[in-house]
Amino acid sequence: MQSSTPRIASIDILRGIVMIIMALDHTRDFFHNTAMTADPLDVDTTTPWLFFTRWITHYCAPTFVFLSGLSAYLSSQRKTPAEASKFLLKRGLWLIIAEVVIVTLGLTFNPLYNVFILQVIWAIGVSMVILGLLMRTSFKVILITGLILFFGHNILDYFNLPGNLWKIFFTSFGTVIPIGGNRFIFAFYAVLPWTSAMLLGYCAGYYFKNGIAVEIRRRFLLMTGSAAILLFIVLRAINKYGNPTPWEAQKNGFDTLLEFIDVSKYPPSLDFLCMTLGPALLALAALEKAKGSWQEIARVYGSVPFFYYVLHFYLLHFLLVAAFFLSGYTAKDIVDPNIPFLFRPADFGYSLPIVYLLWMAVVAVLYKPCKWFREYRKMHNQWWLKYI
Repeated sequence: MQSSTPRIASIDILRGIVMIIMALDHTRDFFHNTAMTADPLDVDTTTPWLFFTRWITHYCAPTFVFLSGLSAYLSSQRKTPAEASKFLLKRGLWLIIAEVVIVTLGLTFNPLYNVFILQVIWAIGVSMVILGLLMRTSFKVILITGLILFFGHNILDYFNLPGNLWKIFFTSFGTVIPIGGNRFIFAFYAVLPWTSAMLLGYCAGYYFKNGIAVEIRRRFLLMTGSAAILLFIVLRAINKYGNPTPWEAQKNGFDTLLEFIDVSKYPPSLDFLCMTLGPALLALAALEKAKGSWQEIARVYGSVPFFYYVLHFYLLHFLLVAAFFLSGYTAKDIVDPNIPFLFRPADFGYSLPIVYLLWMAVVAVLYKPCKWFREYRKMHNQWWLKYI
């Protein structure tokens, strides 16, 4: 039997909340009728409900990456520096492989792997490798590196740097790299801005270790979270640095507000990271005192995030296949040359209320498997469980 180390409830609760919200965005990608033909954040064509549906999910990836760094710090407290570094290197490489092989298949349902999709698991994997290497230096080096990347990466917006490596690691969304005649890598997540969130999450882990009073931790979270939100507002108001494109006044105040909060996720800008991580830090502080059955439900999802993440893609895509044939499509419609997902024609889809119903159903169906796996992992100590 595995001797379990007590987990900090607020971390699992917040991670669970963002995992639940994350599934909404992916349900929209698979099932909404304009997901493949329109930008839900375009104030000229979207609706407030559709804008909110996409925008609220912006909080998921940065919070998840930040909490991954925080968890890495807590895990490292039970290991020697060499052991902690080695584990992060191996886990990071495993996550990169899992993104390419397991997650890509769940997204595309293409067993020939004509397209490899690099998203958040890839970014976390590479960031873990970088963190594992930096752990061989010092805490101060990790903190300084994280701060430089966090506050300074948007300087590159002012330079036109050639080459796919610059794009993959810093600046680009949707970098397409051909490999062979009919295979492509789609790199959607520019790595190093995400790495900054992981490194700063690792450093924030200091306030979660044994011996740090809860009130000291809450004060740190409230101060840094409030400062991040204030910095977002100031930078966005100045409109000169912090986002690749400036905002512009729209035809009315509400649309201007939407334009103001529509900041770059691909790659994640300084404005984006401040806008999302600021509230995440405040939520961590608030969740220290969370009570009620809802928080236990969120903890179930948050304690097995990778298991949930992989499972929800496969469940969504199996449902998509069923809906595809029930909607009257045939085998000739399986492949759309403009869309990397099989069984997802551009003109397919349902209204937003149906998307929300499907999202809630998927999350509900996954509760029991996640709860089972959480208990299984508590009771067993096979080596591979550390990587899932």
